[in-house]
Amino acid sequence: MKRTCLLLAGTLVVVAGCGLTSGSPMVDDVSPGTVGKSEPLKGAHLTVTSKEFTEQLILGAMMGIAFEAAGADVLDRTGIQGSIGAREAVKSGDADGMYEYTGTAWITYLGNSKPITDPLKQWQAVRDADLKNGITWLPPSALNNTYALAMNQANFKKYGTKTLSEVAALAKKDPGAVTLCVESEFANRADGLPGMEKAYGMSLPAKNITQMDTGIIYTQVKKGSCTYGEVFTTDGRIKSMNLAVMADDKKFFPNYNAAPEINTKALKKWPAIAEVLAPVTKKLNNTVAQTLNAKVDVDGEDPHQVALDWMKAEGLVK
Repeated sequence: MKRTCLLLAGTLVVVAGCGLTSGSPMVDDVSPGTVGKSEPLKGAHLTVTSKEFTEQLILGAMMGIAFEAAGADVLDRTGIQGSIGAREAVKSGDADGMYEYTGTAWITYLGNSKPITDPLKQWQAVRDADLKNGITWLPPSALNNTYALAMNQANFKKYGTKTLSEVAALAKKDPGAVTLCVESEFANRADGLPGMEKAYGMSLPAKNITQMDTGIIYTQVKKGSCTYGEVFTTDGRIKSMNLAVMADDKKFFPNYNAAPEINTKALKKWPAIAEVLAPVTKKLNNTVAQTLNAKVDVDGEDPHQVALDWMKAEGLVK
């Protein structure tokens, strides 16, 4: 059954994709699968939120659908522009939870400059530090939406690089071979291009680096206009364009593992939130994210429907 949307009278509604609105109740026709048995959240009124980009809309829908299957009434406030707004909603209690990224919390919200290379230790550090902010982090997923460099298959066959160390070696051997398409932010961030060059001993001439918007990077890399492009590891266009992603063999880039970020007061009131979300989080990885993101970004499907279809296919809900 396709999702039906009901709008709350007098509520500010911000459209965040077909069928997905902020400030409207989720009314999916779902029942417990591996998620929500015995409906432990029956009687709960929970609000879920997310940022506005595709992956976040899908993850926010997953959280809300899981809560619905467990018996809760769910208010959908997904699609908040920027990172700070959604985070503050959870922190203040205006929202009860969202999927957030460990690296974003550690660096952007908690003010640290150096990421922790071990994914679990990074999550533990974020979890411990955020308790004072009234936020509880539940165990993380394997989904790691971090930076990477990618190339098309023609260039992959030509140069054969599989790791960033091999890209650095190629740059020394044949300086003209390594051209980059990157965002302006990546070009200037310490955890972006400058730090990557330092970590891998690269020194690329400015003429080899072209700055452009994110979406254009993917099309330019596919065409071969630049040998390598900055990508996000869970972007659906990697799969749809059959791009080869370079391994970060020195583990320079921060870990951005998605994990449920829950308002602590809400979790104390409804501790079953943890067990309800655990099976969903456990199934999330980069392959799943790429596939689902592509359904939205490439095929034009609705993020909420994509999340619902996947959760039903996985037996999480019925």
